[in-house]
Amino acid sequence: MIRQGFLSAKDHKDLIAQTRDGACPSRLTRRANALVLLDSGWSCQEIAVALLVDDDTVRRWYELFIAGGVDGLTHFDVGGSACQLGDEQLLQLKAWVIKTLPRTTREIGAYILREFGVCYESRSGLIHLLHRIGLDYRKPKIIPRKLDPQKQQEFIALYQKILNSLSTDELILFGDAVHPTHSVRPTGCWGSSEDRLAFEQTSGRQRMNIHGAIDLETGQTQILEVETVDAQSTLKLLKSIEDMYPTMARIHLFLDNARYHHAKLVQDWMKAADRRIVLHFIPAYCPHLNPIERLWRVMHENITHNRCYDKFAEFCERTLSFLREQIPKRWGHFCDSITDNFRVISPKDFRVMT
Repeated sequence: MIRQGFLSAKDHKDLIAQTRDGACPSRLTRRANALVLLDSGWSCQEIAVALLVDDDTVRRWYELFIAGGVDGLTHFDVGGSACQLGDEQLLQLKAWVIKTLPRTTREIGAYILREFGVCYESRSGLIHLLHRIGLDYRKPKIIPRKLDPQKQQEFIALYQKILNSLSTDELILFGDAVHPTHSVRPTGCWGSSEDRLAFEQTSGRQRMNIHGAIDLETGQTQILEVETVDAQSTLKLLKSIEDMYPTMARIHLFLDNARYHHAKLVQDWMKAADRRIVLHFIPAYCPHLNPIERLWRVMHENITHNRCYDKFAEFCERTLSFLREQIPKRWGHFCDSITDNFRVISPKDFRVMT
């Protein structure tokens, strides 16, 4: 926050004189105006609106003044294809950005001003400079810990082998549990620039417990709402799957390594001679190898993103209806988002930030 009253009496007088000097370049009088208004208590946002610039530009003018006084305001970014930084300075800038990973152009502009005495007045000009030296604005991805590329490759090979050898009385399902919470998930959207958008907050304390499975060939789902996701709910899901596919001789069900999927209760049930389900387990820390995780993402996109439900019962009804009815009914629309297009993720492919 910039405190008012930072100008000395002399600086204030000199800046006022610049604003009233008809022979003074307009871009300099704008800077002088901005500093006088800042000193009187205006915010950067208010000044930006008044002078038709962005608030980061106002902050850079302030930093320029702090670094060089009134005379420092006469340093301008020439813009366009020209560059005020030499080759060595550009290399230093690039190295600093790669090492520190600054989050805003304001931080980068402040570094350039501090290290090289050059002020990039235009944010777009600074972005153009960064692009020119091979820098982009990047959003880091989240990758699971302890990823094992070899185990991922082995799993993909096993899945492809099973998939390519299926007989007409076999199918593959992917299962998992999810716990959607009764709360809206705000996400970006297009709208009027005059509107300030908001949602009323719900308690966010009530949540559903869902244990389910999906067939990627047809989009058919088996969705159970349960009191608790545990060994009992796993057993209930397995029984319902066998009942759902009475003509199938073998049902390959892929699950993650949650403890309840390995529970003794489940293992004992699987030992029966007439079991038609065969369990396969996805490698640890690899949710990207379970397509049902993509189903949960699609569910949130259609149910919780920018959607608010007054009653928890309505939220439950909409969620279950979407998973049980809309997914199979509109599978042609959703199938490209819920696929078995598996890939190996290796930490070696990323610069892992700490």
